[in-house]
Amino acid sequence: MSGGGRLVVLWSAPRCRSTVFSRSVAERGDFLVLHEPFSHLADFGREEIEGVECRTEAEVIARLLELGRERQVFVKDTTDFRYPGVLADARFLGGARHTFIVRDPREAIASHYGLNPGLGRNEIGFEWLREIHDRVAEVTGTDPAVVDAADLVAAPAATLRAYCAAIGVPFLEHALSWRPGGLPGWQKTARWHSDASGSGAISAEVSSRPPLDVPGHPLLGPFYRYHLPHYEHLWERRLRVTADA
Repeated sequence: MSGGGRLVVLWSAPRCRSTVFSRSVAERGDFLVLHEPFSHLADFGREEIEGVECRTEAEVIARLLELGRERQVFVKDTTDFRYPGVLADARFLGGARHTFIVRDPREAIASHYGLNPGLGRNEIGFEWLREIHDRVAEVTGTDPAVVDAADLVAAPAATLRAYCAAIGVPFLEHALSWRPGGLPGWQKTARWHSDASGSGAISAEVSSRPPLDVPGHPLLGPFYRYHLPHYEHLWERRLRVTADA
């Protein structure tokens, strides 16, 4: 991708702290930040992207590439859906800088289940996240950047510094904090983003729900074991971060 960071995509399984990550990117002020255009398309059948209505993955991809030619664009999306159009489009896979964020699936699944008790195995998303990661690596011949959400919470400055270096943009310290409040694109799925909306910095959310034994849960335990190898595959390829001083 020419011009470091012109079109950056952050892919995440649900509940992996990708929304607060994108809130930090928005605070930089040098990226147009777009919230979940592919998952909104899958959910609602259409998505408006900067004044252009898109009804197919191909249309979303074309619009993102168009915007990326005009300015720096950061796209955050989630893999509770599978995106065959993304997987098939080598131009998009190679023409944007695709990056990834993962979180311990015990934590991600517990958080997801708290908001969606009827969740199915596949929408937990780590399998589909790995699928995109491996396809990007195949098309580009390089390993894309993977952020560990645990590092993001423990050492936000160091993690963002490493991420910025990986995508070829400067680290901006002022983006570590902001005034609480959501971004315009969060409105369609606002209940999923209440923690990020209420925060003024990157931090671990505090749940009011009792702890959940995900591996031992009769429904979630098999889901966890199914997705664990995909999480581990990505986690082994994470950016190595030194704790903040």
